[in-house]
Formats: sequence, C-alpha cells, structure tokens
Amino acid sequence: MGWIELSINTTDEGVDWVYTLLPQVNYTGDIQVNPIQTPSVNFKSDSSPWKFNIFLYLVNDANINARITQIDQLFSSLRRTNMVSELELSKVDQIPNKVETSENQVHHVGEIFTIISSQTADQFPKNKNKITDKIIIKLKPSLAFGSGLHPATVLCLQLLKEYVKPQMKVLDLGSGSGILSIAAAKLGGNVVAIDNDPIAVKSTQETVNLNQLEPQIQVLEASLGHGATLGHWMGGQARNHVSHIPAEKNFDLIVANIFARIHISLAAEYFQALRQNNTSGGILITSGFTRDYEESVTAALTKQKFTKINSKQLNEWIAIAYTAK
Repeated sequence: MGWIELSINTTDEGVDWVYTLLPQVNYTGDIQVNPIQTPSVNFKSDSSPWKFNIFLYLVNDANINARITQIDQLFSSLRRTNMVSELELSKVDQIPNKVETSENQVHHVGEIFTIISSQTADQFPKNKNKITDKIIIKLKPSLAFGSGLHPATVLCLQLLKEYVKPQMKVLDLGSGSGILSIAAAKLGGNVVAIDNDPIAVKSTQETVNLNQLEPQIQVLEASLGHGATLGHWMGGQARNHVSHIPAEKNFDLIVANIFARIHISLAAEYFQALRQNNTSGGILITSGFTRDYEESVTAALTKQKFTKINSKQLNEWIAIAYTAK
C-alpha cells in the first residue's frame, strides 16, 4: 500500500501555523521538520524566504485523493500570505526515521527563558551550568520545535518577563499551546488560560500538566466578554456553547496573542477586565499581528483610555504593552 509524502517549504512563522491548522483536518500522523541548509558561500543566495521543509505522511488508500485535497485547501490561506510553498507529493515505501538533535530540542528566548522538549527534559538537571538562572518551559516537540517559536510568541515572552509580578492574577486570552501561561506562572502569576478552540484547550492543559503547574493555572474553553460571539481566533467557526468570562475588574494583567481584529473588538472588555488603583494600572500585552496593524490596534485601545508603555519588534511582528489607569 505504501505512503504518500506531502512536502512544503515554510517561513519561520509558517511552521507554527502548519502545526496549528493540521488538527482541523484530524491529521494525527507523523510530522517531520527539517531546516533548509544555508547555501554554500560558493553560491549566490536567492534571498529565499523558506527556512524549513515540512513532511507529512498519508496512507496510500482509497481516500488518499480526498485527504490530499483537504490538506491542500487547509494551507491556502498560508500560501496567500507567503508563509508556505505549494504542496508537493511523492510515493514512499515507508516513513523515514525522524532525526532529533539537541539544536532543535532547546530554544533560549531572551535572557531568562529556555524552552525544552519534554523528550530531553531529564537531561537538564544533570547539566545545570547550561541553564543557570533560566526559567525552563517544557513543551511537547510537536508544539515548539522546528520553528524556534513564532515571533509573536517570543515578543510576548519578553514583555511578560518585564511586567508579571508575584501573585498577579493573569489572563492568557487565546492560550494555544499554553506557553505564555506557563511563563506567567513561573514568573509568579496566578493564571486563567482560555481559548475557544477545544484542541487548543486540550493542548494548554497538557502543557500545564507537563510543567506541573496545575495549582497556578486554570484552563477553560471560554472567551472574554462578547469574544465568545466572534468566532475562532484563527478565523474559523467557534463552537456555539463557548462560555464567557465577564469583564469585571478580574485581572492585573492580560496577555493576548491573537489577531488584530479580536484586539480591536475586545478593547472595551480589556479595560473593564483589568483592575486599576491609584498607584498602578492593569497591564495589557497584545501581540499576534504585524506592524501594519499597530496603528488600528493602538487607536482602538487609546479610545478606551489605554496608554502605550512599551513595544518590542521582531521582523514585521510586534507586541505592545499598554496600561489601563
């Protein structure tokens, strides 16, 4: 019977989007991510945006054409935004063995965070000099490795490090893999992690369990305020029964790594959900969008009495911190 190998090239951020989208078509097979080698100095670079090859494997059975079409359509939005190349197909007799190296098992983010694969987590206590004074976040390999993390996630981690204080009550809106919830908890916060995608909720809970942070992080399939009516963060359909968390001065800090349109729509709820007092205001960290959307997001939040206090940029991606005071 054999297998059909599907391959695409991706940008750095494209890898994470591929992982995010595949559960929508119930793909549970092998995923292999290989860095594209830098051209030799003897060759002139063509400034290609592609950083990784991704390989997927489907059983070559009677349903193969329908499955290929389904996956190809799934990636159409990524092709339109130049995050992935066209899908290529080939027949193989068996799935190649996956090669794991220490390089794609560990990521250092800024001065404080080290992201490691759960498969290699046991190695690190034996070699403390490599990670002295680092906050370690454990993730399943399928969630973190290959891409080095999406730039928007990296920027959020950098801002969380600056603003999360012990005992803060933190809302992680659109928790996804759960990485930002873990970071906030390890910085001392008490976290409510919410997402309106049941697959993301399951992923967040698995990450919380992996890092043994159940006492500090509550995971819910929910949204903030009227966000429950806005559809899936990724642009699809959310389930009708997603509950909502009322915006009632519940939180000291909100981190939301989601699309710009959601930030704009939830601007009033953000303000209502943050606690304010005479000495300090609540903190809102927004990301998940490029510089093109910075003006519209900031305008919507300024209208709701937010003040921009910080921003960080990585390539075209940006994360912005505001205070509600």
